[in-house]
Amino acid sequence: MEAELWITEQFNNYLPGIGNALAGLVGIAPQPRPWANFITMQILVAAIIIVLFAILRPRLSVDRPGKLQHTFELIYGFLHDQAEEQVGHEGHRYLAFFGVIFIFILFANLIGIIPGFESPTMTPSVPAGCAIAAFCFYNIAGIQANGLGKYLAHFVGPMPALAILMVPIEIISHLARPLSLSIRLFANMFAGEKVTLVFMSLTFVGVPAAFMGLHVFVSFLQAYIFMLLTMMYVAGAVAHEH
Repeated sequence: MEAELWITEQFNNYLPGIGNALAGLVGIAPQPRPWANFITMQILVAAIIIVLFAILRPRLSVDRPGKLQHTFELIYGFLHDQAEEQVGHEGHRYLAFFGVIFIFILFANLIGIIPGFESPTMTPSVPAGCAIAAFCFYNIAGIQANGLGKYLAHFVGPMPALAILMVPIEIISHLARPLSLSIRLFANMFAGEKVTLVFMSLTFVGVPAAFMGLHVFVSFLQAYIFMLLTMMYVAGAVAHEH
């Protein structure tokens, strides 16, 4: 059994009823300590993002933008350019989802650097949840953009005569996407977290700082890759055949 973080301990000490009530909604039997680290860390990440944007919203200004506004304007501009490049002129329609995916995964990755916390993305179910959300989103976007019939025609390929081969291949390919997204994010974050912890336990000068810097780089890189692949899947789903 994993060791409880201090925040998880507080949840289990003071909010076990809420945890068991939520678990009961998905058929999980009540437990004495229902909260797990990855759940409380996701709640914390979501709370941080909400508070951050609550602080940013009333401070938005055209004439005197602050440092926080400049930071998020840079992020928005980057995401917008990537969406336009990958999806096309309709990319802005899906920008909100791309932004949510990128910011949530980035914050979830980075929070593990703070002592006393850990990255929820190093638990397989968290990347899997994000991957399933991306899978559902791009399929729904494809159906909305093309209609159900034309979207399903993508699975047949350009030559109907080869449909008996193409349909199973396309189905397997699409089902492999959430698995690939999940494993990539989980494996990189789990490895980075463990390497950092090992070196911090061996020495406290120089080397841990270098690996913490590497952890930051990997956190940004994995959030970007996850978002970029989601954009590519959306682009393929909403493409109109000519």
